Formats: sequence, structure tokens, C-alpha cells
Amino acid sequence: MKATKRPVQAVSTWVRRQPPKIKVFLAVISGLAALVFLRMVVHDHDNLFVAAEAVHSIGISVLIYKLMKEKTCTGLSLKSQDLTAIFLAARLYCSFVMEYDIHTLLDSATLLTTLWVIYMIRFNLRSSYMEDKDNFAIYYLELRIREWVIPCALLALIIHPTTHHNIFNRISWAFCVYLESISVLPQLRVMQNTKIVEPFTAHYVFALGVARFLSCAHWVLQVLDTRGRLLTALGYGLWPSMVLLSEIVQTFILADFCYYYVKSVLGGQLVLRLPSGVV
Repeated sequence: MKATKRPVQAVSTWVRRQPPKIKVFLAVISGLAALVFLRMVVHDHDNLFVAAEAVHSIGISVLIYKLMKEKTCTGLSLKSQDLTAIFLAARLYCSFVMEYDIHTLLDSATLLTTLWVIYMIRFNLRSSYMEDKDNFAIYYLELRIREWVIPCALLALIIHPTTHHNIFNRISWAFCVYLESISVLPQLRVMQNTKIVEPFTAHYVFALGVARFLSCAHWVLQVLDTRGRLLTALGYGLWPSMVLLSEIVQTFILADFCYYYVKSVLGGQLVLRLPSGVV
């Protein structure tokens, strides 16, 4: 006699059997339901952006705990950390010169901890760094020509805010938005190559997914609350649409991983095993 599946397992099995279009539809419906819930329970939607930055900081703290406890950086992408440091530095600069507030403090803390993680991977724990798995091409810090930083910079030159701020500051703002949207891709590529994700790395990437969703929810709900006036406040042309598109892209990039993470946690699995084709 077959054991009865738990509800979570039954739902997971049903979702996994659905064609891609149905899965996308279910993901959109779930996202909309979460947005409605947040709109009902969170009155000041600016708090969502603060929460997103705080969750990102928590994710970095998980990485620090992993590096200190396990003395290994296995499964981590140095390239993702490099990209994260670059966009955080750009965003911190913009925060200092454009609007010094709580975001400045949170970004400062996150940047410092990210730089510490980079230092640990590059020097103290270099022997455990999986360089052969971290093979997602970027425009690297040692000026090795790759694919990502230069396109983001060029896109920022073309499409950036049309506010009253200095042109360099506006381009820097656009650059950090575009670079942030793809900064997690090298980390996802490492996990795709290894197929097995150890707990601390999985917690970190899940925290990034939650942070991205909260940030995306912040922008979407702000647009709804202001009846679209926020878009004109950000400037004219393509920039307002690019901000929203970047947030949505980040969220969907991590959505698939977050689904398997939640499924693994609810199933009591300590190690996350990703099926082929994920991320």
C-alpha cells in the first residue's frame, strides 16, 4: 500500500508536471497574491525597500557565518560577489550625493561585509574556491574583457534618469540598477554546474530572492499608490520603465531557485539538489 503524500509534496508534484506556460502563469498569480497581501499589511511601502536591504544584509551575514564556521568557500561565486561590490559602491555613492538616509547606512554595512567575503575567497580560502565552476563571463575586476559591466555602463549612458541631479550621478544611478539586476547570475551558474547546493549557500541565495521580491514589490506598490505619478517623478523617456523591468527581471531570475529551496526546506532536506535546467 502506497504511503499518502503530504499536501506540500502533492502540490509540488502537480506543479512539476505542468507545462512551462502553466508554471509561468502560476508564478505570476502567486506573485500578484503576495503583492495584494503586502499592500494590505504594510501601510508605508517605503519600509519594503528598507526590508529588502536588511534581508540582503542578513544573507551576507549567513555567508560570513559559513566562511568562519566551515573554513571553505565551496559553492560560492567570486564573480557574483565582485559584481555585488561594484553595484553597492555605485549605489552608495549615489546615496551620499543624492539622498543621505537609512539606505546609506544599510548599503555601507552590506558593502563592507561583501568586501570581507571577497577578501576571504580571494586569499584566506582560495584553495576551496571552485574557479572551474565559476565560469559565467563578466567584465572582471582585473580588466579582463568579458560581457556584463561594459554593457550595463553603456546602457546607463543611453538610458538614465532625467531628474535635476548631476549627469554623472544620474548615469551612476542607472548603472547600479542595471548591474544589480544581473549580479546574481554567476552564483546561479555555479549552482547549476554543481547541482548540489549546501545549506548556507542556499540560505544566502534565498535571502537574495526575498530581498529582490520586496524591492520589486516596493516599486510596483508605489506606482499603484501614486497612480503612476512616481514614474514621472523618476524622469521621462525609457528610464521609469527600465527601473521596473530591472526589478521584475531580478525577481524572476531567482523565483525558480526559491521554489526549489522552499520545497527542500518543507521536505526536511538539508542539502538542496537542483534538477537539470534550473537556474
